[in-house]
Amino acid sequence: MNFENILFEENENIGYITINRPKKLNALNKATIAELNEAFESAREDHDIKVVILSGSGEKAFVAGADISEFADFSAEEGRRLAAEGQEKLFDVVANFPKPVIAAVNGFALGGGLELAMAAHFRIASDNARMGLPEVSLGVIPGYGGTQRLPQLVGKGKAMEMIMTAGMVDAKEALEYHLVNHVTTPEELIPLAEKLAGKIMKNSMVAVAAAIKAVNANYEDGVNGFELEIEEFGSSFGTEDFKEGTSAFLNKRKANFPGK
Repeated sequence: MNFENILFEENENIGYITINRPKKLNALNKATIAELNEAFESAREDHDIKVVILSGSGEKAFVAGADISEFADFSAEEGRRLAAEGQEKLFDVVANFPKPVIAAVNGFALGGGLELAMAAHFRIASDNARMGLPEVSLGVIPGYGGTQRLPQLVGKGKAMEMIMTAGMVDAKEALEYHLVNHVTTPEELIPLAEKLAGKIMKNSMVAVAAAIKAVNANYEDGVNGFELEIEEFGSSFGTEDFKEGTSAFLNKRKANFPGK
């Protein structure tokens, strides 16, 4: 599969999706969003892929933001459509992806870049990472879920400060405010993501997918997360993975999950 703006490959059950526009600091444009949508759909259908690692190429940026030149002259209605289509095609796809998505944040993750990282199931960062939502400095607000996901991660007060000041936080602050789970060197960023992916893949991926769905339910309007948890918990009893997991535990052996 050939792309112009991203790289997509699979190795040892990990799907690597890398935004590859280093000369543009991996800025998101319509074409890149469309390619990311296609890559995630391919990763969804590829049974060999169990975990996705999302990153940006080069040493300077994960994603430095959206490509402002594409929408600088948009009308209000065009702006609404831009946000709605972007959320539908990419950001919500990532957030609700049935396989774990780890964002490996190197360098700048600004605007749409931070929103993309926040859509992932969790984030790790290199110690040179800088993150922020600078949209109000352009006379607009975050439109790809930033006003919703940032408060969920760092709390309302800190999110309000970051959004209203258009300021950036460094990797240390991001870790302190639970925006990222781990901080490491740029050289160890992908190896750490792979290590975490390896720990995840030792478990039942059927159960992991159910857990993703249940956790996300807590943040969906009109959905009772406790009820969905009960439903997913019960459904787990009907899977082959449950039978294998409990059998392995009772017989004191390592589980070999069939993924069904």
